Amino acid sequence: MQLHELKPAPGSRRKAQRVGRGTGSGRGKTSGRGQKGQNARSQGFRLGFEGGQMPLAQRIPKLPGFKNPFKKVYAVVNISKLSRFEDGAKVDAATLAEAGLVKGGREIKILGAGRIQRKLSVEAHAISNSARDAIEKAGGSVKVLGEPKAEKTEKTEKAEEPKEPEAAGTVSPE
Repeated sequence: MQLHELKPAPGSRRKAQRVGRGTGSGRGKTSGRGQKGQNARSQGFRLGFEGGQMPLAQRIPKLPGFKNPFKKVYAVVNISKLSRFEDGAKVDAATLAEAGLVKGGREIKILGAGRIQRKLSVEAHAISNSARDAIEKAGGSVKVLGEPKAEKTEKTEKAEEPKEPEAAGTVSPE
């Protein structure tokens, strides 16, 4: 058998029916759409049309505002929960997850609710001012992860020489 001898199986291919080509064709006049009505029209109906019933997209309530796609969502830990760690311990994402205070994979924020008397070195992605003050007052230290580096305040500026007015080639209008 050669490529030019290949043919589709008998009955697997049918010729497309051409509608609207006169009454003698069998599919003329209304072209198989029947008489009148919505389905006989050329426009059909728009996307989401539910037969005149109020569409779902219009039935559901519309809430004001919008959802910010760039919102930072933190796993929150209050400083009162940090009392379970030993004095002088390093508290970071791994130790908080191990203690069951946060779930892994989220950024952590320490909030200042409660009291702390232990000296801890805390590492978190964000920390409130009240929590920072409480931890440092207890003798601990705070490190914020992913904090932008401080920019240099003193930049080397080139000493610009004052420009002298062009006196040689100008004529004053007097």
